Amino acid sequence: MTGTRWRAAILSTLLITAPFTNAPAIGQQEAAAQASVDGIPNHEVLDYAIEWRLVPAGTAKLTWTTMPRPATVANEVRLHMQSAGLVSRLFRVDDDYTAALGENLCAQNSFLAAHEGSRNRETRVSYNSQTKKADYVEKDLNKNSTTVHEVDIPSCVHDVIGGLVVLRTLHLEPGNAVEIPISDGKKFVQVKVESQRREELNTAMGPRQTIRYEVFLFDNVLYKRSGHLHVWLTDDNLRLPVQLQVRLQFAIGTITLKLEKEEKG
Repeated sequence: MTGTRWRAAILSTLLITAPFTNAPAIGQQEAAAQASVDGIPNHEVLDYAIEWRLVPAGTAKLTWTTMPRPATVANEVRLHMQSAGLVSRLFRVDDDYTAALGENLCAQNSFLAAHEGSRNRETRVSYNSQTKKADYVEKDLNKNSTTVHEVDIPSCVHDVIGGLVVLRTLHLEPGNAVEIPISDGKKFVQVKVESQRREELNTAMGPRQTIRYEVFLFDNVLYKRSGHLHVWLTDDNLRLPVQLQVRLQFAIGTITLKLEKEEKG
């Protein structure tokens, strides 16, 4: 498995996208207005162990920060991913992703610094609610080349990582589903999110009662490849993401993120 595919698969596991409620359908503006960060600490760090085909593959650290007012950026989410063991021997990965979110958790901008094997790339995405455009700029630092994209978006859209926060603020009971807006800067899509069932899950913090969701990002939605993405949130007020899993075709297999530690500030 190449480093690019490994990173894409891991990022896919964290693409838990944006606002939905128990209603069968709601407008994009209404969804954004309903989202809040109530119940989530102003500062939180979640440390995950990554498994690829049941083999330790690396670590992921997800950091959430609510900025003090009157900052222009209301919230910030950071993700650091680092390969280990067999994956590092095949293709070392050391990536940092940062996203700035507005008052309604709408994406403002994001930045990815990707160091994968001999590859070094930086990707910036700017989401403009006034022009309803997302601008994507990727720089290959080794080749000194630039790739640019522009895509139409609604006035409120969610980036691929920040949507996880929105999911935690809402309660979609099993048997309900909704479509939501998401963009990675190259494409804008409506993504179906389905609440499937309650499950007891064994975690590093002991057994937890959870709700399992499926996010339909694959099969020519945001990604062309076939796959399934599931996320387990604790069935309580914290709605802690204790496990995330993506199952792709056989060449890549299954990648699972398991929460090992939670820090609140």
